[in-house]
Amino acid sequence: MLDAIRNIFGLLLPALIPSWRFFKAVQPSPRIEWRFPDQNLNKDAQWQPFRPRPSHLSWATILRRLFWNPDWNDALYMDTCAERLTAHPTDQLQQEILARLFSDLPPKSHATALQFRLKFIDRADGLLQDHVTFISDIHPIPGNTT
Repeated sequence: MLDAIRNIFGLLLPALIPSWRFFKAVQPSPRIEWRFPDQNLNKDAQWQPFRPRPSHLSWATILRRLFWNPDWNDALYMDTCAERLTAHPTDQLQQEILARLFSDLPPKSHATALQFRLKFIDRADGLLQDHVTFISDIHPIPGNTT
């Protein structure tokens, strides 16, 4: 009986406390930024972070996120799309990112077009460096044509 319980815990423990040894190296962290180019296609329009990460989380939020965190799962999916789009650009990956950008637009936005870029943040010699790896074309926002 004791061996059966030990076997169950032996199988359950790796699921509860996973090993992170499957990472070969720490890779640059992708970020998605977006902007509304104005009617004159102003290339100096301000880039905004897409779903910025919070600077502080309460203990209650951290505990809740251990069991329920669909937003983080979606953020990980977006990171995967960004990495794949940088490695092998496809229209499908762009559409996945655009769909989420369109769904998160400010509700009273009067912009008619959207553009996004992928930026990777890496640490080199103790300093954070960012590299823009992809800039999309300008895409019209569905429903906001004037």
